[in-house]
Amino acid sequence: MELAHSLLLNEDALAQITEAKRPVFIFEWLRFLDKVLVAVDVKEKQKKLVDQLTGLISSAPGPPTRKLLAKNLATLYSIGDTFTVFQTLDKCNDIIKSKDDTPAYLPTKLAAVACVGAFYEKMGRMLGSSFPDTINNLLKALKSAESQGRSEILLSLQKVLSGLGGAAASCHRDIYKNARSLLTDRSMAVRCMVAKCLLELQNEAVFLWTTELENMATLCFKALEGSNYGVRVAVAKLLGTVMATALMPKQAAVMRQNVKRATLEEVLELMATGFLRGGSGFLKSGGEMLKGGASVSREVRVGVTQAYVVFVTTLGGQWLERNFATFLSHVLDLVSHPRATQTHVEAVYSRRCVSFMLRATLGGLLGEKAQIAAGKEICQAISKQMRAVGKEDGGEISRFRALQTDVSASQHVMVCALKELGSLVQSLSATASPLIQEPSIGLVETVTSVLLHPSMAARLAAAWCLRCVAVALPYQLTPLLDRCAERINNLKSSPEAVSGYSFAIAALLGGVHQCPLGIPHSKGKVCTEDLLRTAAQNSRLSLQRTQAGWLLLGALMTLGPSLVRYHLPKMLLLWRNVFPRSQKELEAEKARGDAFTWQVTLEGRAGALCAMRSFVAHCPELLTEDVIRRLMTPIECAMTMMSHVPAIIKVHGAHLKASAAMVRLRLYDILALLPPKTYEGSFNALLRELVAEFTLTDNSANTTTSLLRSLCHYDDSVLMGSWLQETDHKSIEDQLQPNSASGSGALEHDPSSIYLRIPVGEAIPGPLPLGVSVIDASVALFGVVFPHVSFKHRQEGLAENKSTLGPEEVRKSALALVMGALDNPNPILRCAAGEALGRMAQVVGEATFIARMAQTSFDKLKSARDVVSRTGHSLALGCLHRYVGGIGSGQHLKTSVSILLALAQDGSSHEVQTWALHSLALIVDSSGPMYRGYVEPTLSLVLTLLLTVPPSHTEVHQCLGRCLGALITTVGPELQGNSTISTIRSSCLVGCAIMQDHSDSLVQAAAISCLQQLHMFAPRHVNLSSLVPCLCVHLCSSHLLLRRAAVACLRQLAQREAAEVCEYAMSLAKRAGDGKDNTTINLNITETGLEGVLFGMLDRETDRKLCSDIHDTLGHMLSSLAVEKLSHWLKLCKDVLAATTAVVFEVEKDEEDSEKKDDDDTMFTGLGEDDKSKPSVAPRWVTRVFAADCLCRIILLCENADKTHFDLAAARSAKAKNPKGDLLVLHLSDLIRMAFMAATDHSNQLRMAGLQALEDIIKKFASVPEPEFPGHVILEQYQANVGAALRPAFSPDTPSDITAKACQVCSTWIGSGVVSDLNDLRRVHNLLVSSLDKVQAGKGSPSQLYSESATTMEKLAVLKAWAEVRPKTWSSDEDEDDVGADVLPPDSLITLVQPELPSLSRLWLAMLRDYALLTLPAEFSSQLPPDGGAFYTPETIDTARIHYRSSWAPVLHAVALWLSSTEFGAGEEKEEVPSAPSKAAALPQGALSTTKTFDESVKDRMHLMLGVSIEFLCFPRPEEPIEYVMSCLHALCTLLESPCAKTHISEDQLLAVELLNVLHRLLLTRDPPAVQLQVTAVVQETIRAAQDHLQLQKTSKEVEKDSEPGLGEGVDTGELVPGKSLVFAAMELLVFVLVRHLPHLNTRVKESPSHVTLRPQRLPEESARLVANTVSILAELPSLCSPAGSMTILPTVLFLITGVLRETAVKTSDKSVPMPVSAALQGIKTIITSPLARVESIQTQWSSLVRSSLASVLEYSQPDESRPDMDEVSMLTAITLFLLSASNELVGVTVLQKGCLDRFRNGLNSSDPGVQARCYQLLLSVFQHSSRALSTPYIHALAPLMVEKLKAVERSRPRTAAELQAVQEGVRVLENLVGMGEEQNRVQLLALLVPTLISYLLDENAISSAPQVSKGLHDFALQNLMRIGPLYPSAFKIVIGAAPELKTRLESAIRANQASSKAKAAARLAQPTVQAAPTITLKKSFF
Repeated sequence: MELAHSLLLNEDALAQITEAKRPVFIFEWLRFLDKVLVAVDVKEKQKKLVDQLTGLISSAPGPPTRKLLAKNLATLYSIGDTFTVFQTLDKCNDIIKSKDDTPAYLPTKLAAVACVGAFYEKMGRMLGSSFPDTINNLLKALKSAESQGRSEILLSLQKVLSGLGGAAASCHRDIYKNARSLLTDRSMAVRCMVAKCLLELQNEAVFLWTTELENMATLCFKALEGSNYGVRVAVAKLLGTVMATALMPKQAAVMRQNVKRATLEEVLELMATGFLRGGSGFLKSGGEMLKGGASVSREVRVGVTQAYVVFVTTLGGQWLERNFATFLSHVLDLVSHPRATQTHVEAVYSRRCVSFMLRATLGGLLGEKAQIAAGKEICQAISKQMRAVGKEDGGEISRFRALQTDVSASQHVMVCALKELGSLVQSLSATASPLIQEPSIGLVETVTSVLLHPSMAARLAAAWCLRCVAVALPYQLTPLLDRCAERINNLKSSPEAVSGYSFAIAALLGGVHQCPLGIPHSKGKVCTEDLLRTAAQNSRLSLQRTQAGWLLLGALMTLGPSLVRYHLPKMLLLWRNVFPRSQKELEAEKARGDAFTWQVTLEGRAGALCAMRSFVAHCPELLTEDVIRRLMTPIECAMTMMSHVPAIIKVHGAHLKASAAMVRLRLYDILALLPPKTYEGSFNALLRELVAEFTLTDNSANTTTSLLRSLCHYDDSVLMGSWLQETDHKSIEDQLQPNSASGSGALEHDPSSIYLRIPVGEAIPGPLPLGVSVIDASVALFGVVFPHVSFKHRQEGLAENKSTLGPEEVRKSALALVMGALDNPNPILRCAAGEALGRMAQVVGEATFIARMAQTSFDKLKSARDVVSRTGHSLALGCLHRYVGGIGSGQHLKTSVSILLALAQDGSSHEVQTWALHSLALIVDSSGPMYRGYVEPTLSLVLTLLLTVPPSHTEVHQCLGRCLGALITTVGPELQGNSTISTIRSSCLVGCAIMQDHSDSLVQAAAISCLQQLHMFAPRHVNLSSLVPCLCVHLCSSHLLLRRAAVACLRQLAQREAAEVCEYAMSLAKRAGDGKDNTTINLNITETGLEGVLFGMLDRETDRKLCSDIHDTLGHMLSSLAVEKLSHWLKLCKDVLAATTAVVFEVEKDEEDSEKKDDDDTMFTGLGEDDKSKPSVAPRWVTRVFAADCLCRIILLCENADKTHFDLAAARSAKAKNPKGDLLVLHLSDLIRMAFMAATDHSNQLRMAGLQALEDIIKKFASVPEPEFPGHVILEQYQANVGAALRPAFSPDTPSDITAKACQVCSTWIGSGVVSDLNDLRRVHNLLVSSLDKVQAGKGSPSQLYSESATTMEKLAVLKAWAEVRPKTWSSDEDEDDVGADVLPPDSLITLVQPELPSLSRLWLAMLRDYALLTLPAEFSSQLPPDGGAFYTPETIDTARIHYRSSWAPVLHAVALWLSSTEFGAGEEKEEVPSAPSKAAALPQGALSTTKTFDESVKDRMHLMLGVSIEFLCFPRPEEPIEYVMSCLHALCTLLESPCAKTHISEDQLLAVELLNVLHRLLLTRDPPAVQLQVTAVVQETIRAAQDHLQLQKTSKEVEKDSEPGLGEGVDTGELVPGKSLVFAAMELLVFVLVRHLPHLNTRVKESPSHVTLRPQRLPEESARLVANTVSILAELPSLCSPAGSMTILPTVLFLITGVLRETAVKTSDKSVPMPVSAALQGIKTIITSPLARVESIQTQWSSLVRSSLASVLEYSQPDESRPDMDEVSMLTAITLFLLSASNELVGVTVLQKGCLDRFRNGLNSSDPGVQARCYQLLLSVFQHSSRALSTPYIHALAPLMVEKLKAVERSRPRTAAELQAVQEGVRVLENLVGMGEEQNRVQLLALLVPTLISYLLDENAISSAPQVSKGLHDFALQNLMRIGPLYPSAFKIVIGAAPELKTRLESAIRANQASSKAKAAARLAQPTVQAAPTITLKKSFF
């Protein structure tokens, strides 16, 4: 392939490759040429190139090759010299004239035709006067050509026309005359080409839309007869465009000729002819119109429908706005015309078409404001129709006045208008409120009036429309229900009213599930029973009443189990009574009754079964065994009755057939939903019925089922043409589908569908006609029942199923049935048979069976020559592989592939090729890697076919695309490789290129998905620079599947390479802007780039899949690009959110507009220069909601990217450095503005999104300071905006969910601390106060619109918001509130909350009580209060739980704060009763509360708080936010700070144990350090409570003077019982925390063989805090035990504490003591100094404990190479602690003493002066110890060493402050020793001290030059000497006298000192001598 990449064709290489590969080689060269020609200079090679290219013309090139060839030649001439162009043109013309008609010469002719077209398209008028000859030549050839030639010539003509423009006027008529007749050509491809050619022609040929207008219309109608989808699209486009041009001609054309413009009436009249009469000529007289005559062919009607849409789209949205009234009345007239509604099915089809016209134009072209105006027009049309029916005076006379024809015509108009109105309101959602609220329109009144229309279809449509209104505007739901219920009661006597209003109620109830806020519970109990009861009394109305009653019951069931539960017993009774109880009653019943009573009975039973079905479908939770059993009684009875019905019909007449069929349908429906086991007994009878049903024994006329298509595999759609379902025209194209009855759905076929859920993807439910539905239901039920039947009965009726088929004979009959169907001429049946065969093979699963089936097909395919059996059996092979998989059918793979490859080359029948290729694709897909060996031959076949099959056989190309995709998947990631694989890869790329160039959209879509897969496996080899622009062009395609493929591909590309994708898209926009190749690209990429286009598409597209892919694509782009291109994305979102009716994206670049026309969608081509007539639609609310979500995502992305985005000062400096950089904080005003726009919009969804954005902004920016005003934050300036955004959400008519959200934003704002001034905060605060009043109003306000759970949600949100403001006011700093949370901050926020506290606290408690009850497990449900709680009703329990779950935690915390600050509300119990009117509602035990003592209420509240917390902490669900866990722990902590709570929890020790166990479990499951810290805080409070309690007991015991041995745990035995012992529980938890953070504490770790000793690491800050807390709690535990008990735990406690010391005593850089170390030291002190030491009974144990602990510490502090950074100081401190505090136990223990001395020696000899200094300090405290027995050995051992060390200082004076300090500390110790010595030894002691000090003095000369530290030592020594002298005068004199040189040194120093500062010295000597006993201050005082 690489050889093909040269400018000239490499002929040597070409000659060397095999014949088969040459076409591919040539194509590859042409592809290369196409890319490079534009870029290179071809001067000297042009001649050779032209020769090579023209040579290729006569080498019979295939379709893709000729297209490229022509393009290259044209390009070559347009960039090079043109002097040989006429030669080439003549050469082509000669080829075209050639008389050679053989098939072999055809490709050459076609290539010449293509070249001619390309020349003119590219060069146009440059070719001058040669065109008449060329055109004549082409037209001559056209007459004699076959279909392929005709298509190609027409294509060339189209290109010639587009190239020449107006210059070719002289030939226009000729072309028109010749092309005209071909519009009805046999070949569909030719018809398409003619339509396109004429479309090109009408641009210039004025006569087409003036004089020839009528003929054009007739021609188009004729062309539509018998057309396929492609033709319909092309012809509709032609017809619509011509009509639009006739109405508004192009300026240029009108200038040239004096044109008479057509009027709108004429144009519409012409179109209507096609709709009503088809292509059969025009209506001249009114006579035949009344007669009727043949009905219009459906293809024509559908085509004309599409033409209407093109017509309006071409004229544009503004035109439609201006002329909507005319258009609407015209369209509605169509459907009221008798010709359009000859039969019911035709009427349904016509209605579908009209609805499609309205939806496509109104829904797509108009913005929201214009849609509201259109809604008004529709309302007026409806009321006009109602006046015609004469219903408004409501009397009896009117019924006779309304002619029957009138009614039937008006009913269809009504249905269309109401459907469109419903869809309109639903798509507008909440933005439709002006339409509903404006009294002049009276929409609701108008629609409601239709409920009395005589026709059922109109009544149902009105009901549906009301349902749409209610779903769009949920606040309408309850009033509408009330109104209908009231009317149905008032108008009981009118059958229409009963029926109409019951439809409306049913529809509204069915819509409830789409309204999250629901309806009040009481509304569910409608007047059903009343209707059923009275049905029996009044015979005239009994039918309507029966139907209405059951319909309403069925609708009630959709409200779900929580409501139905209450009515179930009554319902079961009703159901039982409808059916006869026994066989006898059945017989008796047959004998009596007339036709009418039977009709009522059957309708009643059908209704009852329908209600049952609704019950089973919507309340599965209530289907207990017992209920099913009770349901089965009436059902079985119904089954028995079925067999009697035919007899009854015979007696009473055939009009009962429909009612009977309805009963059957309902029966099948409910049986299919119940488990088959429940009706085993009736299987046989049932099967007989079913088989009779779908083998059409009773009713041979009806032959359709809609299931065939859905039962066939989706991938097979290409064989059946059912891919049409995936087009934009799905809803009307459905009518044309063979064998499916689809498209004929209408509400009146089955009224119950008005309340059922709508199937996904459908806008309006369309149940199929009764006959079809019954067959569908019977087939579906058969599939359910058949597998459960005994084998004997299986043979009697056999069809597709999925369980093992059983014995041989059943298999045989099945196989016979299926094999027969494989040869059926109907393709759908062949598909179904193939499918059945595959499923059978899958089910049987025996190799022999499969082999036999495969063999049958092999034999058949080898011998058969007819198309039918070849297609059927090739599919059978594909299906076998599909369902058995590669492994099961591996042995047949080779044969299958060879046969199918052969079939695929059968050029004589493209149908065989299609089926064979399709099956091949199935096999490739299912075989997976096993297919790898066949990839090359298959691939080369695919390429060959792509290069040779004519483009008109699109199905073949589609299947080739499927094969290519499957092959790419098979090769998979190998495609990245470089060696042999590169040929496969380039073949795949060539294949994709061919398909991309194909004219059919589905083939292009296949190409895109192949490229998408290639990109997944080998991203480097897919060229994005060409792919992305191609995708962008497809975004505007008129084909849904192509748009879907393009977006899906973009979505994949954007995941990895979003930036490149956007760049390439923009480069395309620039190219289009330069206007070079403006003709080919129709795009609307402006400066907003691809993102802008995608946002725009969101407004136009309705397809679910497409929209979700667009969302994803934008999401991926946003994630990777938003942070870099911040302002671009923010502007995008802002433009969307600020949607006005103006054009959105054309904002700044006016100067570019001149050169860049807004070439919108190809389907929406503008007319001439008048572009202003069609502005793009302003973004709709759905898109705006998406933009608001994007805004939140951008904020989040910025947060994750860089913190500078949230720091104004940093951002400004960054911006100054790099002006291109972009930071979020600089756009804050935009963010606030967007959030504000969204939060105050009409649309509720947008308001929610806006409030969410606002909350995010407040949270993220609350703490950003304002650099210009220190002490202020930047959000302060926006407080007015925030207030204004929140205020509307608190208005009374706002839905609860928005108010709830707004409360949350309020509390975030108040708590964020942005606004410090109280008066400013008041604005927002008042909103909360007002909503609090609402909460206090109690339950059940009269004017309730939404369900009780919505009220619950709102009230709880208010309480939660207050609770969240609350903690912020309560504790000045939330994290550090271990000390006590009742330290009030500056009383700002408190003053806001204080006044509300009394009522708030009551409501909070009530809410917690509710929550506690609601969290009870199901088995306690009997204990719930029967009338609900304070804020929920019993019916809405399930939904209420969710709301409680989301708001209890902050409330719990707030209540805890309140209780602890008011000592459990000590003051408030007195005035409780009178203060609250809603008392009974708020507190369930209203009356009792007076009698409770304060203690009891404390106890109650305590139980409530602890209960809620423990229940939650036991098992916090993973989805609960971690903040709830924190809230709960904070609450517990706060609660336990109050004395009342402490006594409560300590009196009941099991409670405390339980709490600790739960906390332990919480630690096991939740990681964050914050949680663990908070847990330790709670444990600490619990232990403190226990300590206080114990203390109390002890004091009271001392008073009693009782000599009980030990209070506390472990009494005398010392045993601690797990589960009862608080100490044990605490130990468990604390040990867990320690081992988690210091794993080496666990002895087992050391024993394990894999253990590696690690150096202790410095713990992170949080862990250190945690360990410290844990250690300090551990040390407290012994105080809770009796002496014996403490001896049980002390070994463990001491082991842990010393272990912590070992693990955490690590030197730190800043010499600070780590927190755990200080905690451990403190803990050791606490334990050793505890009163236990004085208890005789445990004396020996105690001393051995203390000794061993010290021994451990000594062992740990042993110097060791493995721990170079051990902190000796902490270890020495610990040793000292032991020596000082436990002296008695340690005196005289020589081993320990030796160890201690060692450690101190090491300390003194340490190289680190800091350690020396501490060592001196510690020794001093040891020396000074009161027990001489302890201190003497130490003095004796260590004093000499110290003296030596101090003496040595003279030789090496200290160089640093630290060294100086060490010396000073040493001297202090010596001084103290002097002071401690007895009088007689003092001289010797001073003899040690004084000379040392004197040796530190400098002589006076040296002082001035000595360093600072040295001077310091001198001063220190001098001061000390001067102080010691006066203290011990006699001894001092003796020492000084003994050595004269000392004396002189001292004197000179004193003299120098006095001289330097007499004043200083005087002051110093006068100072009192404080220094005598220096005190040691440790970092934390342990002594």
